[in-house]
Amino acid sequence: MSKQHKVTEYQERVYAALQQIPEGRITTYAALSKALGSSPRAVGGALRVNPFAPDIPCHRCIASTGFVGGYKGDWEEAPSGQNQTSKLQLLREEGVLFDTNGFLIDKSQLWDDFNTEKLK
Repeated sequence: MSKQHKVTEYQERVYAALQQIPEGRITTYAALSKALGSSPRAVGGALRVNPFAPDIPCHRCIASTGFVGGYKGDWEEAPSGQNQTSKLQLLREEGVLFDTNGFLIDKSQLWDDFNTEKLK
């Protein structure tokens, strides 16, 4: 990231929660926001500017519909499509697969077992 980004206290909490998600599992914006006591849009805002991706695994967060969603601020119809392609590749490497329409194939990979005490 060429531009220095100041991480807020809220973003630190979101990124700490993301680090709890095991490889090969995913969560939703709604589940993550519930664990944080915030909103899915606020979570999406924090993920959109994650300067530590993919080390802080924001790619492990998808829409509650099971749709893969965006990555690094780009949604499905981004001009390059590169970011969503990157997200799908990262998840594929972890064994999380999506159908040709971008929907999660195995819903048993959804995870929401956040340790909320560590997020305060």
